[in-house]
Amino acid sequence: MIPDAWRWFDEARFGLFIHWGAYAAIGRGEQSLFRDHLDQAAYAEAACRWNPTRFEPRRWAEVAAGAGMRYAILTSRHHDGFCLWDSQHTDYSTARQAARRDFVREYLEAFRAAGLRVGLYYSLADWRIPAYWDGPDRDPEGWEVFRQYVHDQVRELLTDYGHLDVIWFDGAWPHSQEDWQSARLVETIRSLQPHILINNRLGLSEDDTAEEGVGRSRTLGDFGTPEHQIVADPERMWESCQVSTWRLWGYTIGERWRPADVLLDMLVESASKGGNLLLNVGPTADGELPAEFVAQMAQIGRWMERHGEAIYGSAAGDVTEFITYGRQTRVGNNLYLIVRFWDRRGEVRVAGLATPVRRAVLLTTGEEVPVNQVGDVVTITGLPHEPPTDLFPVIRLECDEPPQAAPWAVDRLWQGDPARMTDWAALRGRSVWADGRPRP
Repeated sequence: MIPDAWRWFDEARFGLFIHWGAYAAIGRGEQSLFRDHLDQAAYAEAACRWNPTRFEPRRWAEVAAGAGMRYAILTSRHHDGFCLWDSQHTDYSTARQAARRDFVREYLEAFRAAGLRVGLYYSLADWRIPAYWDGPDRDPEGWEVFRQYVHDQVRELLTDYGHLDVIWFDGAWPHSQEDWQSARLVETIRSLQPHILINNRLGLSEDDTAEEGVGRSRTLGDFGTPEHQIVADPERMWESCQVSTWRLWGYTIGERWRPADVLLDMLVESASKGGNLLLNVGPTADGELPAEFVAQMAQIGRWMERHGEAIYGSAAGDVTEFITYGRQTRVGNNLYLIVRFWDRRGEVRVAGLATPVRRAVLLTTGEEVPVNQVGDVVTITGLPHEPPTDLFPVIRLECDEPPQAAPWAVDRLWQGDPARMTDWAALRGRSVWADGRPRP
């Protein structure tokens, strides 16, 4: 059972991830300090000179809301350690260096004003600090000082910046929950903001079976965060964090952008599996959203205006055999058929739906279309031969009760049970020879 305070997250389905920091000025992604083997001192000097004069968070919020996003997460500090807020624990921040601005505060104020939920990303890692690399075994005193610095900064963000809906951690590897004292940190967070959502990247424990080296815990955190993949988490709420380009999170010169239909399919797939999509953008060095991203979000926003009821508050929709057409979601008594492949036949055939269908509506146009149901097979006719949208048309099946799969379709045919294949054959008729005669 999802607590009422968190229900917004389970209904939101679409959020904005913002990777932005001094690394944008280099233009080779968010990890250029490490991956390009840059000199630490030179990088720090460049970070302190970084002064994005075109940062306008109200414009960011406008684009996010227009795309149909319901929340946003900003990198308050990435692995390079440079802070986007006025931290009292370091002068390595935008507020104390050239920009003289608290970007975290400006972001929070703008997105709240736009009606979006807000969260902050915070990396436990800090590549400037030798103790981070040495760890508690090689430098126990230095590690204690560094760990306390991390805890103090998290407390600061949750104390000085008003209500936050999400705190999104990263960078725990290669250290464990015990090294970070993550349980104690969670207690601090809950004491300051009891209803905040905490993700699952506070390090692994001895009881965890999560992917080695990634730090995505199975035992700590309120929601899962699969990265670069869309995998349902049956044990808790989850969101897939994905890039809108082809690989990197931070602004990258020369990067290629995924088309709008690919991005929309990420959202649809996440919703069809019962999770959220946290879609990333890396703003430019001067603080602007790339034009390619803005254009794609406008296109997706127009689709969401018409079809959002198939996404918001939806449940996993793997009810019928629909993989040859697209994906499905469920809301109440409605089954939404999101058609990725419009074959121009004017007809859609859906197999394996046990629930009676009252009517069908082509949501894209608002028109009711003929529907016929024989047993567990539903045939929808009267559809236009040409797709009625540049993205994915949606058909709403209005059922007498919450949509349920036919018994044979619950686990699908390819789940490894030969007896179920035999049962299906008995229902549909035995195989035949080429001339149509039944096979013995």
